[in-house]
Amino acid sequence: MEYVDLLRWLHVIGATILLGTGTGIAFFMTMAHRTRRPDLIAHVAGTVVIADMLFTATAAVIQPVTGWLLAHAVGWPLSEGWIALSLILYVVIGLFWLPVVRIQMTLRDLAMAAARSGIPLPPRYHALYRIWFTCGFPAFAAMLGIVWLMTAKPRFALF
Repeated sequence: MEYVDLLRWLHVIGATILLGTGTGIAFFMTMAHRTRRPDLIAHVAGTVVIADMLFTATAAVIQPVTGWLLAHAVGWPLSEGWIALSLILYVVIGLFWLPVVRIQMTLRDLAMAAARSGIPLPPRYHALYRIWFTCGFPAFAAMLGIVWLMTAKPRFALF
């Protein structure tokens, strides 16, 4: 396998992990939330936090590295419209993802406390869950936008 092919493969794998893990996390957290069972929510949220740290964070670091190396190897300037817009969208995703990770940890902790105490989930849990859920939409839309930009490579000037 040539260097450029390896970089492209790693970049696609990273994007697949980001999109797949994000979608899976959203699905499982939402399904757990719908049960309103603090014990189940605590378990799922705990697993989600681990998955985010193990898979999402790793891929989030690898993506810009492989992207930069690939662009450099192929000769694409980072100011190319579709690349520049992809980078902007990547920052947008990060701005939504970083608080979401912290929220997931808090949701886990609140659900654990409720499960241990045998009480319903507190109002703070529900307020944070709504924020968590809402943050997913722009982040997911931005991720889909990046995938489209990376595959279509439309020609336009951003700056």
